[in-house]
Amino acid sequence: MSASVPAFDPSAHLPGDLLDRIRSRAAVHDRENTFPEDDLADLRDAGYLAIMVPTSLGGAGLGLAEASVLQQRLAGAAPATALAINMHLVWTGVAQVLAERGIDDLRFVQEDAAAGELFAFGISEAGNDLVLFGSTTDASPRPDGGYAFTGTKIFTSLAPVWTRLGLHGLDTTSSDAPQMVYAFVSREEADAGRIVTRDDWDTLGMRGTQSRTTELHGAVAAADRVVRRIAPGPNPDPLVFGIFSVFEVLLASVYTGIARRALDLAVETAGRRRSQRTGAAYSQDPDIRWRIAEMALAYDAIVPQIAAIAADVDAGADHGTRWFSLLAGLKHRAVVSAKAIVDQAMLVAGGSGYFSGSELQRLYRDVLAGLYHPSDPESAHSTVATAWLGPLEQ
Repeated sequence: MSASVPAFDPSAHLPGDLLDRIRSRAAVHDRENTFPEDDLADLRDAGYLAIMVPTSLGGAGLGLAEASVLQQRLAGAAPATALAINMHLVWTGVAQVLAERGIDDLRFVQEDAAAGELFAFGISEAGNDLVLFGSTTDASPRPDGGYAFTGTKIFTSLAPVWTRLGLHGLDTTSSDAPQMVYAFVSREEADAGRIVTRDDWDTLGMRGTQSRTTELHGAVAAADRVVRRIAPGPNPDPLVFGIFSVFEVLLASVYTGIARRALDLAVETAGRRRSQRTGAAYSQDPDIRWRIAEMALAYDAIVPQIAAIAADVDAGADHGTRWFSLLAGLKHRAVVSAKAIVDQAMLVAGGSGYFSGSELQRLYRDVLAGLYHPSDPESAHSTVATAWLGPLEQ
């Protein structure tokens, strides 16, 4: 008889007292528009930056499915902290996806994460709806095999604190140009003045992420930190799949964590509020019960979807050309469902949820950010339509 595998215990990586501390700070960082430095310190001390790093390299050896559960749990305490940490976990997750396919190109990411380095995600660019398939950033080859990047990245979460920045750019001058170049630069490039972080993050929600604009002025990635040169456009390269799959699953996880917190708050509020007309708790009101049931029905549908897709990524399942529509659809459904759940929670709470000191009011603002992450609603629908109907006729 084979030995049984111990059940995954989320509290071993995110214990309740840690979540309580993180939750207690979330409103302050939202109000003051500051990065949650103490949250990061606590998570680093808990080994959270290395949850997806193999145990052989000093990490926890968790897969994407387990990291997803943890990110839902963290987002329920502090959505902005979870979303910011997402970007670091994306790169460690991509390294894991590649390693499981026998590709060791991002081993240095795993080693650095285990050593406490913090990775940020420098992909988004204003007006670039090609996302991974194109870039407005110039990637200029250097004689030593490295690249110098010049351009502007937006929504760079962890902006004040990252130590490594994964980014992409377009090489238009090499003999085989154009080529998309994926590489990593270090914080030392900022110290040398080749990376400038604007202090421009003043937003409706997700304020603690401090996802500021990043200017690249010839920021240099050493040759051993250039991890891909691939043709622009849709590409089956495992790096592209790794980025898209881990990014979409972890985004869906964060917004589903927000949905769960809103549902819990709605249940708590319904039990606490009492009708002046009947004297009964709102939990006995048929309309309130219907709203909470609607929330639970939506929430219960998303959690197993995330778990199934994440498990398929971990297992290396072959969905062929369907992969991108499955992932884009997952993220889209999770965000739309989360927003609908928070909307219902606001109605259950009544007027108290409209005040700026309300946690629900903060969740209401935070959940809106999900609409702007790739894949946005237009891109998701286009991707799914192509999967089912084929490409548009030219």
